[in-house]
Amino acid sequence: MADATTALSDDARTRVEAAAFRRLLSHLNEARPDVQNIDLMILAGFCRNCLADWYREAATAEGAPLDKDTARQAIYGMPFAQWKAMHQKEATPEQLAAFEAAQKKHSK
Repeated sequence: MADATTALSDDARTRVEAAAFRRLLSHLNEARPDVQNIDLMILAGFCRNCLADWYREAATAEGAPLDKDTARQAIYGMPFAQWKAMHQKEATPEQLAAFEAAQKKHSK
């Protein structure tokens, strides 16, 4: 069976990937702002801030460097400080312990 993306032109694949990425951001920021970044890091090894870093790196590779705050605003849909004040809770001792354990597990 052929790779499903081979049926798409490069431009169409890029549009599909962009649409999926926008939906991921919408899901994280609109449907599930209650999901804390630390929980994403524990379970998936990345969070919204990682997405912002990857976004910034991709923009730089395209010759359009962004600063950290601009990249985070693109990912969060608002200034990071505003999102943080609205949605981010202080990490619990249990979350911090789980994060540390996950970091040790995945650093090997």
